[in-house]
Amino acid sequence: MMEPDEVMGILKATGAVKEGHFQLASGRHSGMYVEKFMVLQYPQYTELLCKGIAEHFQPQSIEVVAGPTTGGIILSYETARQLGTRGIFAEREESGGRRFRRGFDIRPGERVLIVDDILTTGGSVREVVEAVERLQGTIVGIGVLVDRSNGAVDFGYPLYPLLTLNIETWQPSECPLCRQGIPLVKPGTTKSQ
Repeated sequence: MMEPDEVMGILKATGAVKEGHFQLASGRHSGMYVEKFMVLQYPQYTELLCKGIAEHFQPQSIEVVAGPTTGGIILSYETARQLGTRGIFAEREESGGRRFRRGFDIRPGERVLIVDDILTTGGSVREVVEAVERLQGTIVGIGVLVDRSNGAVDFGYPLYPLLTLNIETWQPSECPLCRQGIPLVKPGTTKSQ
């Protein structure tokens, strides 16, 4: 099994751990950000991280691995490859939520592992859970690279994070970094240096 120190080592080696003032996808602000794509650009690291999730869920007889777009596409594929099964992804709907498209399907009772990259509020994972439940799949667990919620998010299914971080986040109106005048960065919207 992969140790949390190994995961943090990979995150740091790839420059994925960033400090500053960030607006997260949830809209909340944070002084630390984990840029998953800094890791996912390296197949050898992605393989190692997905191996940690696959090994944990190996005894569960997984039939399909599902993730949310975008990072979850890579993670579901690699985790499924290691488990010897299918990897699919759920895409955002304009009306809200997610659904499986492109011919992807889950049979009623099919054993599903949901994977994602960084868990903060759980919104993306919750949407994949709902998409799987609509198709009557059997969710056996959820694997994530990093749980930023420090275990605060409960999906009603077993959650396995490779690394748990206690990173404080704030509503914009309560953000001490805003009050200090530290420039806000919206990850994914800035040009490369």
